Amino acid sequence: MLNWNDLLAAFALYLVLEGLLPFLNPGAFGRVMSQVAQLPEHQLRRIGLFSMIAGAALLYFVRS
Repeated sequence: MLNWNDLLAAFALYLVLEGLLPFLNPGAFGRVMSQVAQLPEHQLRRIGLFSMIAGAALLYFVRS
């Protein structure tokens, strides 16, 4: 059973991790984001799908 506190803690950790690169190296972050913006849509979808599958698998192994 999902505990809401766990979900909020996971979201908070996600925000911390997302903020690391722009905080530590904003120039590199801007370059990476401009390169990502130029990727074809189908490639972005594949990256998103892979990310979701990897995250779900990691969550499954951590929780089991």
